[in-house]
Formats: sequence, structure tokens, C-alpha cells
Amino acid sequence: MMSTGNNELLSVKNLQVVYTSDGVPIHAVNGVTFSLEKGKTLGLVGETGAGKTSIAKAILGVLPEFSTKSCAGEICFQGTDLLSLKERQMAEMRGRDIAMIFQDPMTALNPVMTVGDQIAEGIRIHNKVGKKKAREMAEAMLEMVGIPAGRYKDYPHQFSGGMKQRVVIAIALSCRPTLLLADEPTTALDVTIQAQVLEMIVKLRDEMGMSMIMITHDLGVVAEVCDYVAVVYAGEVVEYGTLSEIYHNPAHPYTQGLFGALPDISVETERLHSIQGMPPDPSHLPEGCKFAPRCPHATDACRSGEVGLENCGGTHTCRCLRAKEEG
Repeated sequence: MMSTGNNELLSVKNLQVVYTSDGVPIHAVNGVTFSLEKGKTLGLVGETGAGKTSIAKAILGVLPEFSTKSCAGEICFQGTDLLSLKERQMAEMRGRDIAMIFQDPMTALNPVMTVGDQIAEGIRIHNKVGKKKAREMAEAMLEMVGIPAGRYKDYPHQFSGGMKQRVVIAIALSCRPTLLLADEPTTALDVTIQAQVLEMIVKLRDEMGMSMIMITHDLGVVAEVCDYVAVVYAGEVVEYGTLSEIYHNPAHPYTQGLFGALPDISVETERLHSIQGMPPDPSHLPEGCKFAPRCPHATDACRSGEVGLENCGGTHTCRCLRAKEEG
């Protein structure tokens, strides 16, 4: 989708993730391809169940063993195919080179460990330092995310939701990773805290020079922090481009539907626009375009045969026959 040459940090090619439930294959990710430059941020946008988190977990190598049937394709990070690594090799990179802010801080933290020890644990493993030095570094991370170092010995239940999320961010950034995967890091927070946490993530990203993949369904968050956008539907990237290309010229009917559902304070309306229907069952995906059952422009050609990504100019690509005709 995007050629970045020597500046390319991450390249994902034809990624496929299949889970199994009672022997039934669940096609969560279906041939996803994208790349990310050093120092840039990519937004993965889509409804719940689109496969965004599965993409991030595949990159980090933390797909659930008990339910994952297969993970195939290529995930190339700094010249290394992550899917070819053994777990021991991946464990050395996880946290040090690639880190993840998980979606729910309530379940991401260990309730019987102090927050300070949870931050220090990764520092000791990856930086090979003693307990005293690890504690000093962990206290510095707490201060960096706006939590007093004196709360090092407090437990997760002693923190509010917003403070827990800050601790999760401190854990993810404790070893200054090259790539940060942020899985809806502000979803569980109220609006005021959301803005504070988002501002902090962007500030720390810029200070550390990290690349980031921001997983969200909030187009406002994407507009604020991302350089590139990949719209994900039914495990596929249906539209990809720079922030400007996607926001100024959305080409796929699904992307247009997402933007159409946003409230506009300059327009008086009784009801917001919505995309009709529901996302398809990943265990029984439709033939042809996966969005066709919900698309107001779908034709017989859309429902039969594979629909590939077509270039719309620049880095902008779209998985839609109509966009191809209009282009």
C-alpha cells in the first residue's frame, strides 16, 4: 500500500488470523497489508469486531493460544519477520522494542502487585538492572505520566480509571519502545480524562520519537494524532491513505457511512445517519465485497468475485468497484 524505502519500520503483508470456536473457524483478519514509517502514526479505524485488536496482538505475538487456529502472512519489523521468531526471541522484543497499551486498564493490571512493581518488572527484565535502579526508573515513569512517585507501593484498586490507564501507559513506555500499539486507550474514560490521556500519549510519543498504531473507532482521535489511516471492515483494510486523503475524500461507502454518522453542529437534524445492518459473522463471511449486504450501491458484480484495492491517487487506496469506476 505504501512504499517507504529505508524509512520503513513495520511492514505487514497478507496477514491472516483464524480463530476456532467449537471447531468452527472464525476468520478475524483476512489478508491485511500495510506499512508504517519511523516516527509516524497509523490509525486503524472500524466497528467493534472488525479485527483491529487481532492485528495488534498478531504484531505483538500475544494471540490467545487456546483459540487461535492459525496466524499466517508476514510481519516484518526492522527487517525481522516476527512470525518466524520463537517465543523466547519474541519475549525479548516484547516490551523493549514493541509495546502495547491494552484497552481495559481494569483487567490489564495485576491486582495483587503494586503499580510500581508492575512497571519495574519490565525494566528489570529488558534493561538488566538491579531492584534499586529499576525502582528509580519506575518512579520516574510514574512522574512522567502525572502520578506522584510516592504512590509506587499503591495497588491498582487504589486508583481511579484514569489513573489506572496512566499506569498502563507507564508500563508500556517504561523501556522506550520503538513501536507503540495503542488499543483504544481512552475508551473506558470520561471525556475530560480522555483528552488528558490522549494529550499525554502524543507528548510522550513525540518526546521518545516512537512510531504508533492507534486502534480506535473515534474519528476525532484519529484526526488529532494520526498521519495515516486504515479503515478496517470484516478483517480487511477497505480504505487506506494519509489523514488528508481519507478525511477530505473518503471513497469507500463504509468510510463515507462512518463520517456520515458524525454529528455536525452546523446542521440541524433530529436523527444522526447510521449504516444499515450489522457487520457479517466472521465464521460465515459473504462472497465478494464483505460490505455489499449493507451497501446502498451494491451490484451483482460486488457480490461475486473478489474485490481488490484500487489506487485513488497518491497513497490513497480503496476496496470498491464503484470507487474504481469513478476514479
